[in-house]
Amino acid sequence: MPGPVASSAAIRLQLRSWPEVEDYLKTCKGVIVPLGSTEQHGPTGAIGTDALTAEAVALEVGRRTGVLVTPVQAFGMAEHHLGFPGTMSLQPATLLAVIHDLVLSLARHGFERIYVINGHGGNIATTKAAFAQAYGTAADRGLASAGALRCKLANWFMAPEAMGLARELYGDREGHHATPSEIAITLQLEPSLEAKQRPLPEAAPAGPIHGPDDFRRRHPDGRMGSDPSLATAEHGARFLEVAATALAADLERFLLDPQA
Repeated sequence: MPGPVASSAAIRLQLRSWPEVEDYLKTCKGVIVPLGSTEQHGPTGAIGTDALTAEAVALEVGRRTGVLVTPVQAFGMAEHHLGFPGTMSLQPATLLAVIHDLVLSLARHGFERIYVINGHGGNIATTKAAFAQAYGTAADRGLASAGALRCKLANWFMAPEAMGLARELYGDREGHHATPSEIAITLQLEPSLEAKQRPLPEAAPAGPIHGPDDFRRRHPDGRMGSDPSLATAEHGARFLEVAATALAADLERFLLDPQA
């Protein structure tokens, strides 16, 4: 597999030419796909938080491993957040079709290990279903890579190291949505977001979700038990470091293990 590169520009698929990708495939069959969402993150969080964090982690993992990184898929399954302006959601069937088609596009060219770095919990079930469908379609189409095609979903916020750091820094105030851990990474990436931060009242606790109107009724400001005012850019750098370290090691195992 390739090794570390000095700059993320070297591993960004959108900056490569097709002959360069063809050459890359002679030595590496892996690719990283960042997957996020465009949805509300409370009264002080950026609507692009899930896409920003997924892309940042993916680019750092790509820089450390030399594995190509596709453009971020910035729209996910965020139906339950549609009660808040600015949220843009794909229905589950639409997201499934998008992930399925992206995997098939990559597999057609000879990519065999598709590593999706995800920043939004609402994408998990649909993305795994898309992988299952893609395997069947690849086989039905007789793609040369069908037998070796493997997809893996890596949720950066669920890496044990990232979860441990969140517990250390925030305890129970990490919450379940618009969390200080994810907000911290956005502050590290986009200093202009600091101006939005301010102390907030106690958030409504996490609970069941039954659609956008119910979500807004239960969680009027969009947070689920979280206190994003605890986030700092320094924390964001630490989260980016621990998440990239954990996922880079996981990616290397995924690429090298023939039984994966």
